[in-house]
Amino acid sequence: MSRTDRGFTTLFEFNLSKLNFSHGLAPRKKQRMCFRLTVLSRISCCNPDPLVPIRRGNGSANSNEKKGENWRLDSKNSLHKVRVLASPAMSFASAQSRFSSKQQKFYPQCTPRNSGPQSRDTLPTRDTGIANEEDWEISLLNENVNESGTNEDGSTWYRQSGEDLGENGYLRRWTMMGGKSHDGSSEWMETWWETSDWSGYKELGVEKSGRNAEGDSWWETWQELLHQDEWSNLAHIEKSAQKQAKSGIENAGWHEKWWEKYDAKGWTEKGAHKYGRLNEQSWWEKWGEHYDGRGSVLKWTDKWAKTEVGTRWGDKWEEKFFDVVGSRQGETWHVSASGDRWSRTWGEEHFGNGKVHKYGKSTTGESWDLIVHEETYYEAEPHYGWADVVGDSSQLLTIQPRPRPPGVFPNLDFGSSPPQLDDQT
Repeated sequence: MSRTDRGFTTLFEFNLSKLNFSHGLAPRKKQRMCFRLTVLSRISCCNPDPLVPIRRGNGSANSNEKKGENWRLDSKNSLHKVRVLASPAMSFASAQSRFSSKQQKFYPQCTPRNSGPQSRDTLPTRDTGIANEEDWEISLLNENVNESGTNEDGSTWYRQSGEDLGENGYLRRWTMMGGKSHDGSSEWMETWWETSDWSGYKELGVEKSGRNAEGDSWWETWQELLHQDEWSNLAHIEKSAQKQAKSGIENAGWHEKWWEKYDAKGWTEKGAHKYGRLNEQSWWEKWGEHYDGRGSVLKWTDKWAKTEVGTRWGDKWEEKFFDVVGSRQGETWHVSASGDRWSRTWGEEHFGNGKVHKYGKSTTGESWDLIVHEETYYEAEPHYGWADVVGDSSQLLTIQPRPRPPGVFPNLDFGSSPPQLDDQT
């Protein structure tokens, strides 16, 4: 089976005096060439760690020094990690501490009654992808609840649960909880839900938000759903997550959107959009993967950054393969505050016979164009696919819809026309 190292090509290091790049002219398995760019001047070999601003801790630091540490640039967190369970490197270790205490925090306060849930003033963690449903430990109450109270420290809490009914067997069960500190300087809210109807649609989700006494604020949502295509009756599972946080003491914040889509024939789509800011520096990243379930694969990454003085830099690449034949291409670029531009473009054509055409050029006059003999590596199938997502979605799959009366059939929307079939066989 063909496969490849993902070949992420650019690692940004933010520094007011130096701008560091790592770029693979030919992204091959376990082989990468790097270049350091010092404000558009010299280029030399380097191997910088990726620097990514992350939010850590629970937002309850007592000093600006600790707050600064929480919003620092972290050299141990990669911009490009895709959470796939089949890959040991993509473990959820960074998020375990946050999720592992969920059960201890909630259930002791739910039993006995009239004792409120503890404060959840913890910000989400960057670059952890989409959690599994077992990490959230969603446990909906089986009865309608509307209760509130005051803790010994003066903080207040509330907890509610209920059901919403609608047409076509629509049923939404939900539990919501939240609270405030005694002086109102911090507050939090969290909602769990599950949704179903007679068409076979099922959904499981979480939304949480809050702010703390230091002024940090955050919002996070997680969702997975099951539905069936009306024309083919093919099952689909989708997972998504959005996270954002903003510092209360400096111009810093970030936002991430992740999604994964699967169908029972092996079609898979994954992607993420990310944005971050730390004082005078801002950066963006987008990436995507698409597998058609028949051997065709498309992957791409585009990321860029800028400073308030006008300096900009970035990197992008794309690869397309089918049956060992395909191509890769990319560009690394930099624009100075005065408008001077430097760039290097590169490309590869893989013919499927052991020969690869490599070519490229840069604005400094370098160029190459040659045929080499080497093996082609790429990932024809996702590390984490349909069988994996089904195995990790047991709570979603076991959601029970409302009983359907005899003679009542689900209302299916087939749209105006059936989907178009691909010409590729």
